[in-house]
Amino acid sequence: MRHLISPLDFSVEELDKLINLAYDIKDNPAKYAHTCDGRILATCFYEPSTRTRLSFESAMLRLGGKTLGFASADSSSAAKGESVSDTISVISGYADICAMRHPKEGAPLVASIHSTIPVINAGDGGHQHPTQTLTDLLTIHSLNGEIKNLTIGLCGDLKFGRTVHSLITALVRYENIKFILISPEELKVPSYIRQLLIDKNIPFEEVVTLDDSMSKLDILYMTRVQRERFFNEEDYLRMKDFYILDKAKMALAKENMLVLHPLPRVNEISVEVDNDPRAAYFKQAKFGVYIRMALILTLLEIEV
Repeated sequence: MRHLISPLDFSVEELDKLINLAYDIKDNPAKYAHTCDGRILATCFYEPSTRTRLSFESAMLRLGGKTLGFASADSSSAAKGESVSDTISVISGYADICAMRHPKEGAPLVASIHSTIPVINAGDGGHQHPTQTLTDLLTIHSLNGEIKNLTIGLCGDLKFGRTVHSLITALVRYENIKFILISPEELKVPSYIRQLLIDKNIPFEEVVTLDDSMSKLDILYMTRVQRERFFNEEDYLRMKDFYILDKAKMALAKENMLVLHPLPRVNEISVEVDNDPRAAYFKQAKFGVYIRMALILTLLEIEV
């Protein structure tokens, strides 16, 4: 039995297989429509979510399975003080696979230790978000044709942004990847991410200004400043409008640069950018269903 807690739980070769399976699912939906008949996915979300939770549920339903779960800690026995280990021990008797989001870093890992079913980390605090990374990799591969020889700009909240941490962790294993890390001083990437880039000898630069970097980028990965990660409202309000991507900034970019965003956005991407053919964030959200379908089949060891 396997779990997905970190992007590193799958080798590059296994990620390639997942991506190819996602393509086949996208192109041949009828072929997979009953592959999970009789199987149940539990979505245990201790934090609010739209895309991740609903895309997991959509994925399982499209595979012919069923779902159960909760959408917030307040609607679960966590509100009564139940531990994650006890919750997953119970859920293991109700479902065949579990996707868990939790505000505490490491909670899905704890769940996986006590679980008798596969556990998928659907986001743990400001740490990791591996299935968003799978979505990002599929999007890049689909729209760019390959995952190599890229200069990737990561912009916004790089300190608390688990999507950023996961993506960097995965991309360092691909050929000729460079990073431009764009953030205010207070929201720079954690030291362990910086050290990972140094240890892997991956070229990167840390800058504050977005405008000066636009012309260099093959991919711009925007992130929102996350109110829920800040300890006080004053710091959040000071940071939330630090970067806003608009038509003027897009005019500085390459004609084939892709704009990605894990969503939700607040105002860091102006709606005027939505009609730009380089804006790929809504396609990215749709790709999330296909890659999660592929992941569910892989972890349940279902071959078609």
